[in-house]
Amino acid sequence: MENRISELKSDLSIELVRILDYWKEHTVDLEHGGFYGRIDHQGIVVATAPKGLVLNARILYAFSAGYRQTKQAQYLQMAQRAFKYLCTYFYDKTFGGMFWAVDADGKPLDTKKQVYGIAFCIYALSEYHIAFESKEALVLAKELYELLESKSYDKVNGGYFEAFTQGWTLLESPKLSNKDQDSPKTMNTHLHVLEAYSNLFKIWPNIKLKNSIVELLQILKHYFISPQGHLHLFFSEDWRLESDTISYGHDIEASWLIWDAAKLVENEQQLLSTKHIILSIAQAARKGLDTDGSLLNESNTELTVWNKERHWWQQAEAMVGWMNAWQLNGLQENFETVIDCWSFIKIHLVDQEKGEWFWGVNQDYSKMIQEDKAGFWKCPYHNTRMCIEMLHRLN
Repeated sequence: MENRISELKSDLSIELVRILDYWKEHTVDLEHGGFYGRIDHQGIVVATAPKGLVLNARILYAFSAGYRQTKQAQYLQMAQRAFKYLCTYFYDKTFGGMFWAVDADGKPLDTKKQVYGIAFCIYALSEYHIAFESKEALVLAKELYELLESKSYDKVNGGYFEAFTQGWTLLESPKLSNKDQDSPKTMNTHLHVLEAYSNLFKIWPNIKLKNSIVELLQILKHYFISPQGHLHLFFSEDWRLESDTISYGHDIEASWLIWDAAKLVENEQQLLSTKHIILSIAQAARKGLDTDGSLLNESNTELTVWNKERHWWQQAEAMVGWMNAWQLNGLQENFETVIDCWSFIKIHLVDQEKGEWFWGVNQDYSKMIQEDKAGFWKCPYHNTRMCIEMLHRLN
């Protein structure tokens, strides 16, 4: 066991640097500032591509967390670059909050306020403050938190609405992407608001913020976690379920994010209950595991309709989720799942020639999924965070 853990730690230390170096060497936009908005699946830079809020917030997170882990000065410089660009071009000086997208020159392109994107800004700004003690980052993170609480929080039914106009009027069509359902409240947004608030709480132990985290945990447990242990994905304003899709990557990601948040705010008795819940989620997510160690994309609740693509982010979250489960219950099968998943990642997802990870592979491995190497949704977040989380836990 010690040899396997030592080998895994060595692999992940190397892979973390490979990922960060890819973003440092290939994505810096020297002409317009910040980072390119897109690199396609062939590795070709699309210099005119729009620049998304999620991408830029996640770049800020990755280089901040990467610097904390490695102490390499080059990542400090990248984090500072990301922080400056985010504050200069995405921050809405008129109405507050962050634009959803700017064009390649940095001009506002999509000025809506998507709560999911703002949550990632809070998450990244908190990480930047943890790494560099930036008072400016902490001030902005607090401001964004207060904005979400005053504008997005549903004072009638609880939870958070998805999206708003630039001036903070609710959008009729709030969906996050073309792949998402057009519902007023979603698991994905609530999970990442919880993640963001938890990271902020580590550096700002404010009682109001703590209460927000406590309520988010209650909402997730009450509405989003099914009796079978899977995560419900889409809801109406008054919490009527609007989807029967199971997302195995979100299941396993939620299991460890909920646990990490609960450790910050719950007492011992509450943690025992939460531990049981998150282990049931991890067990339910096993229905999405394939024999090759990979985690499949989606199914419906009856398991009659499947999407068996294997995307990069699901495999990264599987690593941390089952590592967390192993730490909690000591079952060897959980550690073996981690090892099997890492083997799949190395064989099928890591681009050994050019760096970073491919988007994913199709069901029969006939070809790679030809989506971005870097882009609006393909960011250095899931895989860098996996490496860092795993290294902390393996130590």
